[in-house]
Amino acid sequence: MKKSLIFIFLLCSIVSFTQKKTGTITDTRDGKVYKIVVIGTQTWMTENLNVSKFRNGDSIPQIKSDEEWEQAGQNKEPAWCYYDNDQANGTKYGKLYNWYAVNDPRGLAPAGFHIATDTEWIILSDFLGGDSIAGKKMKTTSGWRENGNGINTSGFSGLPGGFRSLYGIVINIGELGYWWSSTELSTPFAYGRYLKYENDQLIKNNYGKERGLSVRCLKD
Repeated sequence: MKKSLIFIFLLCSIVSFTQKKTGTITDTRDGKVYKIVVIGTQTWMTENLNVSKFRNGDSIPQIKSDEEWEQAGQNKEPAWCYYDNDQANGTKYGKLYNWYAVNDPRGLAPAGFHIATDTEWIILSDFLGGDSIAGKKMKTTSGWRENGNGINTSGFSGLPGGFRSLYGIVINIGELGYWWSSTELSTPFAYGRYLKYENDQLIKNNYGKERGLSVRCLKD
C-alpha cells in the first residue's frame, strides 16, 4: 500500500512538472509576441529579447561594423546587433545587446518585465537543482553542437546564440548561450550566465560591459 502511494505521489510530481504553466505577452513597442513560462516562483520569457527601442520609444543604435561596436563600448553607449549582422540569426536567437543597453534608465525590457538580477538567476538555478545540473533542464532539445542538447524540462528553452566581443568579433554560435544580468560587479564588469554544449551546467561569470550578450526578461 505504501509503495503504491509513493508511486502515485512521484507520478503526480512528474506530471505537474511537465505540464508547465505557459502563456504569451505582447511587447507594445513593436507588437512582438513572446512566449513565457512559470519556473518555480518566477515567470520567464522563453525567448531572447528582440527589440530595437527603449520603453520610452527612443531607438537603440544598431551596430554592424567591428569598429563601431568597439567605439560604442568605449563611449559607454547602448547598442545592439545581429550575430554576423544576419537578421536570420536575430529571428532565431534574438538580438545581442551591450550592458549599457541593459542598464539604460529608459528601459530595455517590455512593460511589466525586467532583466533578471544576479540573485534572480541564483533563484532559478536553485529551483532547477543547482548550477551543476540546471543547464541540462534549460537547454533546448536540439540545436547545440555535437548533440550537446538539453532536456528543457524547465521550459526556459535556452539556445546557443553566441556573443560579440568588445572588439566586435562574434563567436560561439551553436556552442554557447550567454545572458546578461542587471547586476553590476564593478565599473568595467557585470554578472551574467552561460550554457555550454559540453556539459549540463549553468555557469556564472562576469563580462566586460562592452560585450554583446543575449537578454532574457523576467516578470516583475
